[in-house]
Amino acid sequence: MATIPPNTRPLDGPRPQLETPRGATDCHIHLYLPGHDGQAGGPPIAELATVADYRRVQQRLGLERVVVTQSNAYQLDNGALLEALDQLGTEAARGVAAVVPDTSEATLRDWHARGVRGARIMNLPGGAVTHDDMLAVERRIRPFGWHLMVQFNGRYLDDYLDGLKRIEGDYIIDHIGKFMPPVAADDRRVDEILRLLDHGNAWFKICAGYEASVIGGPHYGDIGAIARRVIEHAPERILWGSNWPHVGVPREQYPDDAEQLDVLLDWASPELQQRILVDNPEALYGF
Repeated sequence: MATIPPNTRPLDGPRPQLETPRGATDCHIHLYLPGHDGQAGGPPIAELATVADYRRVQQRLGLERVVVTQSNAYQLDNGALLEALDQLGTEAARGVAAVVPDTSEATLRDWHARGVRGARIMNLPGGAVTHDDMLAVERRIRPFGWHLMVQFNGRYLDDYLDGLKRIEGDYIIDHIGKFMPPVAADDRRVDEILRLLDHGNAWFKICAGYEASVIGGPHYGDIGAIARRVIEHAPERILWGSNWPHVGVPREQYPDDAEQLDVLLDWASPELQQRILVDNPEALYGF
């Protein structure tokens, strides 16, 4: 068992300018717990990120609910995710796990009772389950009412479009479409995302603009233009996530957590902030 250093990331700081509504939900974080090693095929774990660590960030941001996403570092080993959910409790937490087509019904039933409500499909380097298994996984989780969380570089949307259109249950287009580098808001691939949302089973997550933005914070204008267009088009399908603890960027590029929430001041009206932070997560995750 490897010894992973404790967290050294900043957990405290000034509160965000945005006054979060009651029930505000962070729909995308990762946790790295002691006693759980990274798995072959995933990125290394530089340091821990525990439930206690996140609770400090959560309090700073004024958030009450959270969705824990299976980390690429753990690949198909969902042990840390499930332990975290057990600590957080089903009143205030949900999870998105790594599921394969032959994951047993009994296993899925156990995970459901512990708060899992989704399966991660990751089409970027280090992903444990990719587009190749997406439709088979979707069929596996459909009886439980779970959704897929799908991530890809939006510039290659054409490679995934047919599969996305064939999904019958709910699914999330993750990380603002993760266009790397960003495209114009009126790009035809953004048009395609709007059409996917119009089908009624797609959701769009505002999360980690710093990973793709060329302009950078605090407003991430290049990514923000895409986000604003999608929010205006389908406000009832939008979620927000912090992406804490930001393991996809080196420490010198570590973003401010309050800044990640305050983008909504520029991208969405107070009425839409309520929908994005509270109403939409309640509808998808059953809080």
